[in-house]
Amino acid sequence: MENVETAGHSAAPQGMGRTAGFPTVQPLQGFMGAAVTGLDLSKPLDDSARDAIMNALVEHHILVFPNQNLTKDEQYAYTERFGEVEGHVVRGLDGVKSPQVHMVSNLDLDGNPTKTPATSGNFFWHTDKSYHDIPSLATLLHAKQIPPKGGSTQFANIANAYDELPDVMKDRIQGLRAVHSWEANRDNTFNRPATDEEKAERPPVSHPIVRTHPDSGRKVLYVGIHTSHIEGMPVAEGRELLYRLLDFATQPRFVHTHHWREGELVMWDNRCLMHRATGDFEMDKHARVLHRTVIRGTVPY
Repeated sequence: MENVETAGHSAAPQGMGRTAGFPTVQPLQGFMGAAVTGLDLSKPLDDSARDAIMNALVEHHILVFPNQNLTKDEQYAYTERFGEVEGHVVRGLDGVKSPQVHMVSNLDLDGNPTKTPATSGNFFWHTDKSYHDIPSLATLLHAKQIPPKGGSTQFANIANAYDELPDVMKDRIQGLRAVHSWEANRDNTFNRPATDEEKAERPPVSHPIVRTHPDSGRKVLYVGIHTSHIEGMPVAEGRELLYRLLDFATQPRFVHTHHWREGELVMWDNRCLMHRATGDFEMDKHARVLHRTVIRGTVPY
């Protein structure tokens, strides 16, 4: 549902002086997610705090940092402490490629809320950048403007979903690989077709349907709206299986809904979660504006 802003950034140095502090991690109610307090993310993050945050991310999958007020440069600097900041293939309303720190919103080119944003891709279940040969580790969204009601983000735990698959289905999908692409994303989400430039930048890649989380070792169902078909299987049969797995993985018992508050920064693990935005607010009346960064991960196996 989110349009993009084309302003760039200049990476803020870590520098010296006062550090961000050390995190206090409090699990949220439910089966995943934790609130992280005791940090000012606009300040440099030392190694011990960074490592504690990464350990909490692996354990809880979703981390909520309340009451932050970051510039784009500060968000970039924080994100960079965890790895390479990923670029984006998506273009804005003006056709310009999005910068590494970009705005996701329901605003039009004049800055007004609209019911018809440039893309509806975020309404569909996906893991970020699965159409890359090296998909993302984590995504960070920093809430700048939030509607008074609605506009949530939902997360599906694809590790729990794999655990509960019937053994016969686990046996069926073991060793299978799905093809992911930006072109498939555009087609599956009813958006404008991918341009030749975008196809060349992000050609199709294949990843295992059953992925191993590189830190926890858990098996996950690596599916979502970026997939087009299964290698070595008739297209129609493969798509039917992919949608069956997607439906299974997004049952309510695997889903957590995050209700945004302004100033929050939310960081989540794309290696064990799918997510989607909800459009359950008056998009033509209220702005929903968040700043987004993505951390590059590792090759799925």
